[in-house]
Amino acid sequence: MTDKVIENNQVVIMGEIVGEFAFSHEIYGEGFYMVDVLVTRLSESADIIPLMVSERLLDVTKDYRGTKIMVTGQFRSYNRHEERKNKLVLSVFAREVEFIEEIGESSKTNQIFLDGYICKEPIYRKTPLGREIADLLLAVNRPYGKSDYIPCICWGRNARFASGFEVGTRCAIWGRIQSREYVKKISETEAEKRVAYEVSVSKLEQLEAEE
Repeated sequence: MTDKVIENNQVVIMGEIVGEFAFSHEIYGEGFYMVDVLVTRLSESADIIPLMVSERLLDVTKDYRGTKIMVTGQFRSYNRHEERKNKLVLSVFAREVEFIEEIGESSKTNQIFLDGYICKEPIYRKTPLGREIADLLLAVNRPYGKSDYIPCICWGRNARFASGFEVGTRCAIWGRIQSREYVKKISETEAEKRVAYEVSVSKLEQLEAEE
C-alpha cells in the first residue's frame, strides 16, 4: 500500500546546495533539517528549492555549500501557523541523496510527477499579452490518511483544458518545481519580498477516479 502511495508523488532534482542546514522538526528521535538547493533552468535562470532531509541521510553538522547533489523524493506541504493564519509551506522531502560531480547540460535537473485530485475551483485567466494561465490546487494522498496540497500552474492549451476540471477531478501532472518571487503588501507603508513554490505543468491528463 505504501509503495503505491509513494508512486503518486515523485520528484527528482539535481542542483547545488547553497545554504546551511536549519533544524525543522523531530519524529521518533529522527531530526529533519531544511537546506536550499539551487537548480538551474534551461533559460539560464535558476530556482532555489527548499529540501527537507533527515539527519540519517546527510551529516547535517557539515557545511555542504557548493556541493552538487541528486535528490529523489516527494513534494510535500504542511500548514505553518503564523500571524493568526495558516501558511502553506512546500519543500522536497528527500528519500535518497546522491553526491554528483557534474550536472550535464542535457540532464533533466528538475522533474515531478503527481497523481491527485483537484481540491479547489481552477482559476483561469489571461495575461495582458493574451497568454492563457490556469492555477490548480492538487491534493495528493499520502499514507496514514494524510495529503499534500500542491499549487500547480498551467499555460496555453493545458490551461484551457484544466479550466474545465471540477473539484474532485483526478488528474496526473508532469512538470517541474519552480520558485517565484513576489511582493506581499503587509500594510499601507510596508511590503516584503516572499517566495512562492509551485509546479509548472508541462503535461496533464484526466484520470478515472479510483473506486
